[in-house]
Amino acid sequence: MAEDGSNGGAAGSHDQTGPHDQTVALDLERLILDAPRRYTPYQAARAADVPMDLATRFWRAMGFPDIGQSRALTDGDVIALRRLSGLVESGLLSEAMAIQVARSTGQTTARLAGWQMDTFLENLTQSVEPGLTRADVAYPLVELLLPELEQFLVYVWRRQLAAVTGRVVQAAEDNEITSGRLAVGFADLVGFTRLSRRLEEEELGELVETFENTCSDLIAGQGGRVIKTLGDEILYVSEDPVTAAEIALSLIEALAEDDSIPALRVGMAFGTVTSRMGDVFGTTVNLASRLTSIAPKDAVLIDGEFAVALEQNGSVAPADVDGPGLAEALAAAAGSRPAGAPDTGHRFNLQPMWRRPVRGLGLVEPWLLSRRLRAE
Repeated sequence: MAEDGSNGGAAGSHDQTGPHDQTVALDLERLILDAPRRYTPYQAARAADVPMDLATRFWRAMGFPDIGQSRALTDGDVIALRRLSGLVESGLLSEAMAIQVARSTGQTTARLAGWQMDTFLENLTQSVEPGLTRADVAYPLVELLLPELEQFLVYVWRRQLAAVTGRVVQAAEDNEITSGRLAVGFADLVGFTRLSRRLEEEELGELVETFENTCSDLIAGQGGRVIKTLGDEILYVSEDPVTAAEIALSLIEALAEDDSIPALRVGMAFGTVTSRMGDVFGTTVNLASRLTSIAPKDAVLIDGEFAVALEQNGSVAPADVDGPGLAEALAAAAGSRPAGAPDTGHRFNLQPMWRRPVRGLGLVEPWLLSRRLRAE
């Protein structure tokens, strides 16, 4: 079995901390879990009336470390195990789906909890009075923050759940829920690896935080969805290619104003995307990633499907491209523009780039996306 993150922190620290710190860690665990340790994994599984092998799979999916048969679990662990198993017994979820729920929840909350405690304990304990340690101020700090963070977490989760549910019920077909057409964008800092070797750890952390915060706020504010951040890279999606294009150009413009941040490049593709556990997969995602790697500094590259979608919407003028293929697709898109779509006042320019082979994806013709000036 496994135990939760706070149990893991307390149980795993015996060789590295003194008796005082161990006592504080156990006190914090009891405060956060609101219950003392009572059960071994076997006793918890039996109390929840859940087979031990299934309980172990649930615990591991949630990211809890194996602890043998230590008495480290609480009544809360038993109740959670019973509820998750009850969803399977009632037929609301299959066993595989319940394990996915456990895994996605565990991964998301582990990252959130780690970030919150690192941030709060670092920033709020910097001015510790002489004679006091971080361990001394951690308990009252957590005691004050815990109820507020808990309520805020539930609020944000409900808001996000409402938004996702709305998208799901509006899907025309069931397969659109997990395999719909999306615009996928990667935004990547140029030369980040070289820069990271020159910066102090604190400076590097501030740069990454500024980058992630700026991108996340801008993407959310314009109606996109952040899928994940990877330090120097951020992945986002939008159901609307025009929205995704506007976000990409706005990211370039916003970060160009900050001299402390390296140049940005963005690659985008439009097509079928598979969604699983809050992440996205498929050829469209891979293509967007490849386009990012070949994009010039402070520029946006898109694929042919994206170009067609923008023209079909009326956001770009029909491109004058020599040769078959995309030129014909753009011409056809111009003739099939939905009723009411504008054919003037184009928002973007498209410039064809050299066709080139892309590993695993064949021959690709990127298009350079730029903003059309008002005077044009």
